[in-house]
Formats: sequence, C-alpha cells, structure tokens
Amino acid sequence: MRIEVNGEARDVRSPTLALLLEELGLADRQVATALNREFVRAKDRDDTQLRDGDAVEIVSPRQGG
Repeated sequence: MRIEVNGEARDVRSPTLALLLEELGLADRQVATALNREFVRAKDRDDTQLRDGDAVEIVSPRQGG
C-alpha cells in the first residue's frame, strides 16, 4: 500500500501503525505518532489500521530549552 510517512510517499506492507514502526526500524524507540493529523497513543497502535493514502507522522521527543 502507498502511504505518506512524515511527508514522504512510501510503499509499505504493514497493515497497522505498530507494524509500520517495526517495518521502519522504530519499534523500540520512544516516538509520538499521528494518523491523518490525529494523535495515536502508543497503546492504540496495534489496533490502528492503515489504509492506502493515509498520512502518518512519527516524531521523536527532543530535550532542550
């Protein structure tokens, strides 16, 4: 399926947001996620289905001030 990840079009195989993070090598990182501009909690990623044309944002927290 073709989705957008952080603004970049990609072909992916993962049917869920959790599996997408695994596919991208981010499964063990602490990240924030959004699907079509809606925040997705970490505990909900296994149940969050991806569809062709979806837009996913993945953000790593940063420290600083």
